[in-house]
Amino acid sequence: MTQQPPVTTRCGVVAIVGRPNVGKSTLMNHLIGQKISITSRKPQTTRHRIHGILTRDDYQIIFADTPGIHREQQRALNRSMNNAAVTALEDVNLICFMVDALKWTDADDYVLKLLRRVSTPVVLVVNKVDTLEDKTRLLPHLSELAEKREFVEVVPVSALGGHNLNELELALARHLPESEFWYDEDQVTDRSLRFMAAEIVREKVFRQLGQELPHQVAVEVEVWEDTPTLTTISAAILVERRGQKKILIGTGGDRIKKIGIDARRDIEALIDRKVMLNLWVKIRSGWSDDERALRSLGYD
Repeated sequence: MTQQPPVTTRCGVVAIVGRPNVGKSTLMNHLIGQKISITSRKPQTTRHRIHGILTRDDYQIIFADTPGIHREQQRALNRSMNNAAVTALEDVNLICFMVDALKWTDADDYVLKLLRRVSTPVVLVVNKVDTLEDKTRLLPHLSELAEKREFVEVVPVSALGGHNLNELELALARHLPESEFWYDEDQVTDRSLRFMAAEIVREKVFRQLGQELPHQVAVEVEVWEDTPTLTTISAAILVERRGQKKILIGTGGDRIKKIGIDARRDIEALIDRKVMLNLWVKIRSGWSDDERALRSLGYD
């Protein structure tokens, strides 16, 4: 019997970068087919560099979803988020630079200037092409973008609608180095369940309150207890002022209750077991501009 040659596998890290709220987390979640990074309409929802893992028969892509890169860095929290995004450009095999279709801003230009400092290959991902009313404008726009720097690929997609994501996935895999897989085939993230639960709660806060609450909200899981039939999680939602706490709790506690119901449902789906989720709101003045407080919350 003729022996089959070994299958060549590819594996590497792909950093997804771009300005805030361009769709980076949505893209990673849809490529992997599972929610790894939280999403909301609020810019800069993603604060940490989060790894999602996509495994096929002959390649494994480790995505690094990053906070949106922005020019203003007044608070320590903003500096930490920018640092997480910029350091993601180091020691990766490929960069996905994500922009909106037919929309180029000063913030995009700022990210592009950062990319000129690295020698890592860059794939330009043009998102939200499904929103274009006049499709004839797309090709000239793609040609114009391709002249801004040397991209190894230019791929138009709709992250939310799933348009052209298979083509993007194959394009990324082509540029990965030959390597054995780094992670088990059934692993989809390298983040802990405790971290993921805190992020789910923070997502529900953002979705429930929208623009009513500023960015100075964090979630800290203080208790995680497993029994044979139940996981009990106690988490504190941190705000900076008394007025923010009042908004978050809502009339008669209706808002914090709704946040808890929505978060518990997603956490149960994540860990596949029944969850008792206890939430409360704490005032921790100035945490978003306190380096020590940020480190304690995982913003290294």
